[in-house]
Amino acid sequence: MRLGVPKEVKVHEYRVGMTPASVREVTSHGHEVVVETNAGIGIGAGDDDYRAAGAEIADTAEDVFARADMIVKVKEPQAGERSLLRDGQILFTYLHLAPDPEQTKDLVESGAICVAYETVTDAHGGLPLLAPMSQVAGRMSIQAGAHCLEKEPGGAGILIGGVPGVAPAKVVIIGGGVVGENAAYMAIGLGADVTVIERNVDTMRALVVRFGGRIKTLYSTALTIEQEVLDADLVIGGVLVPGAKAPKLVSRDQVSRMRPGSVLVDVAIDQGGCFETAKPTTHAEPTYVVDGVVHYCVANMPGAVARTSTYALNNVTLPFILQIADKGVNAALLENPHLLEGLNVYRGKVTYQAVAEDLGYSFTEPATALAA
Repeated sequence: MRLGVPKEVKVHEYRVGMTPASVREVTSHGHEVVVETNAGIGIGAGDDDYRAAGAEIADTAEDVFARADMIVKVKEPQAGERSLLRDGQILFTYLHLAPDPEQTKDLVESGAICVAYETVTDAHGGLPLLAPMSQVAGRMSIQAGAHCLEKEPGGAGILIGGVPGVAPAKVVIIGGGVVGENAAYMAIGLGADVTVIERNVDTMRALVVRFGGRIKTLYSTALTIEQEVLDADLVIGGVLVPGAKAPKLVSRDQVSRMRPGSVLVDVAIDQGGCFETAKPTTHAEPTYVVDGVVHYCVANMPGAVARTSTYALNNVTLPFILQIADKGVNAALLENPHLLEGLNVYRGKVTYQAVAEDLGYSFTEPATALAA
């Protein structure tokens, strides 16, 4: 199989779909890899590094898409990239289709076979290809929030950890999963007053076991969220419904009643965001202010730490890339039910139920689509 790795084109996205080490593994299995020139420059990997690993360098993305059987990316394909997809071509990347009807329409019409990192599962019910980026985003959310609390971005001028004699910032984290746990880890390390709101009691117990008395946990109800958000300096939105739009847990009215200079960081923005006032932003213009509240809603947060993020992502994507390349996409999907969960669009059919329900498509069972 010939794999293609185009350079990412989303604003300030510096990650790359495959590292030279991943290319070396794939070519050692007898496959070919075509990498767009300078695709790895954001992680410190030049064209010569890819050539040494066995890749061929292409001058343009058009050349990569035209020659590859499978495209391996990081972020969802932008409109210009979607126009390059062809019938039967494999696309393996993050997609986040539920809040993105235009992308879904283009992928359906392309006839491509689209496997989304964020819905591939594991034997424990986890999301192994999403987890490393959730770890990065969770940790970055506190860095970003701490900066936004400063006066220059519009914040209240609060040092997140305080100093002796001055109270630290109150940080409220909605969702105690991978994002929430990593956000809590960073916030506690900086000395903040940390509360995690979560509805899974076992998750709360695990957080208390890990962090002890340095963290407070509260069961998630509409009233609890409202009370805590209105009293917070920094709120992190870290909720996830796999493959579906994120629930809106903080209303516009509640935002209007928050303290001026407080901060919202919506890590769920890739799936539509969990704050009613949230809209996607970029690393070029990461924040905006609504009713005196600073919003940080960058849709590709891990792209800012591209080297760490790319290597962490490749650690978990490479085994699946090899399965698809070695066995062919249909056989790989049918043999691995966890990879099959990643199939979102198959040759014109929507094969992930949450996406179909959110966007009004007919749902086709993945196995049924493959059999046809």
